[in-house]
Amino acid sequence: QVQLVESGGGLVQAGGSLRLSCKASGRTFSSDGMGWFRQAPGKEREFVAAITWSGRWTYYADSVKGRFTISRDNAKNTMYLQMNGLKPEDSAGYYCALSLGVSDPSQRPDGYEYWGQGTQVTVSS
Repeated sequence: QVQLVESGGGLVQAGGSLRLSCKASGRTFSSDGMGWFRQAPGKEREFVAAITWSGRWTYYADSVKGRFTISRDNAKNTMYLQMNGLKPEDSAGYYCALSLGVSDPSQRPDGYEYWGQGTQVTVSS
């Protein structure tokens, strides 16, 4: 069974940085796209970033473009989200997701079969 475990969230001041990690386990991964989503209280889950299996192609929401960087280390079955220049509006639960056998990942939540439990990011002003 596929499991995804996020880590790295926390409380940071505006302008600061955090690095989120998502460790995947439970199968031999190949051609699996992965992504990050976030959800604030009372709001829908929204796309943040996605990355192809090879890591060659990455996609970002306009709201984070230029500040966040998604990457992955397939040898470690781990995906990362480097978040710089954090703003209070970035505060949310951050969730990693995996799409089996889909090398070019979706920007929609329904394009993913597996989800982590989430890690909270809070940015103070």
